[in-house]
Amino acid sequence: MNVTIYDVAREANVSMATVSRVVNGNPNVKPATRKKVHDAIERLGYRPNAVARGLASKKTTTVGVIIPDISSIFFAELARGIEDIATMYNYNIILSNSDQNKDKELHLINAMLGKQVDGLIFMGGDITDDHIREFKTSSVPIALAATVDESQETPSVNIDYEEAAYDATKMLLESNNERIAFISGPENTLINTRKVTGYKRAMAEKGVEDADKYIVTGDYSYDSGHEALEQILEMDEQPSAVFVSSDEMALGVIHGAQDRGIRVPEDMEVFGFDNTRLATMVRPTLSTVVQPMYDIGAVAMRLLTKFMNKEEVEEKNVVLPHRIIERNSTQQK
Repeated sequence: MNVTIYDVAREANVSMATVSRVVNGNPNVKPATRKKVHDAIERLGYRPNAVARGLASKKTTTVGVIIPDISSIFFAELARGIEDIATMYNYNIILSNSDQNKDKELHLINAMLGKQVDGLIFMGGDITDDHIREFKTSSVPIALAATVDESQETPSVNIDYEEAAYDATKMLLESNNERIAFISGPENTLINTRKVTGYKRAMAEKGVEDADKYIVTGDYSYDSGHEALEQILEMDEQPSAVFVSSDEMALGVIHGAQDRGIRVPEDMEVFGFDNTRLATMVRPTLSTVVQPMYDIGAVAMRLLTKFMNKEEVEEKNVVLPHRIIERNSTQQK
């Protein structure tokens, strides 16, 4: 049978209220009494019932986290930032994988709320009216991480994706590249739309008005980068540089180019986005946009704790800085 708080109280010869104070870290317990209770807990192997404590306090000290792909280095780094800050504030994490499927995302939101989580962090692709409806009717705070709600009604943490794509494209243009291909992510996401806008703005400033013909769509995966390169190589005017909207796809581009005897960066420059660990694992090492994934997760979790604890929030839609890092996949100036 499970050991109860009553068993601990009887073993330590104290009241159940005293055991409760010890378990919950109340300082108003004599050191000798505290030791008696801890000794009894250890002898009996007692574990506090989190569900019962949650019913009493109306808090479960758990936060639900929904991510599109648990195997992705990008989302794993984000989740680590969330988990570290959650631990700091004594919250536990329930992590679920949505496969970036809308129906599954909506199901998981409701499943998390059904588990009485104190808050929810959501990472996904396209935020639809159905998502917004679920967010608005939620009984607990919800924050977005690396995910954009165009209405900005849901608290969020991101970078300026348009400006980041503009900066990367401009850097490639300044390296005497006149034709720069862009491998985008899925077309139905607002983040991708902003990256495309940044790319096209930089190209237009250089006098390239028909940049659409250099855009190929991928899905952020290695294989789609490899496949996108094949389409780029079939273009009438072959680009001398490729800007890729994720590091993983950029690796597919580099390896595909190497398989065909195309030298990177001498024959074709390749530029990624995210600065995951993959960027330094590939050869040549990958120039990329530094998106602070860990910080996005950490700040999103801290933002959520403020809402959960009803603290003052000065800015509910946080935009963190990005930067460009040049490595060996682009020509060094």
